[in-house]
Amino acid sequence: MGGEGSASQLVENNGRSICMVDVNSVWSNWRSRGFSCDIWTDPPGQTWEDYTHTADEAVMTMDGDVEFEINGKVLRPPVGEEVFIPAGVVHSVRNRGKTTSRWVYGYKIGR
Repeated sequence: MGGEGSASQLVENNGRSICMVDVNSVWSNWRSRGFSCDIWTDPPGQTWEDYTHTADEAVMTMDGDVEFEINGKVLRPPVGEEVFIPAGVVHSVRNRGKTTSRWVYGYKIGR
């Protein structure tokens, strides 16, 4: 979990460092590991509760305040940090912020 996807660091005018996800790099990395890759967008307050999938899933927040609950463990990863969700594991996704959130997701292909 974490660190295998790609993110780029940018510095704003006020000197604050922010993380921007390089979707092309993530797509390339995930594809080389056998995952699909797409972008999901959720409005503020959107929740997806108690899902399971037959394939392993990788997710990565691009922007917003996204919370993942995986098998009862709540994670709020920073933008650009990859989270792995094993096949068959109950998980939920929640946009906890007051703005639209976007996150990259992909499923293990051919499993």
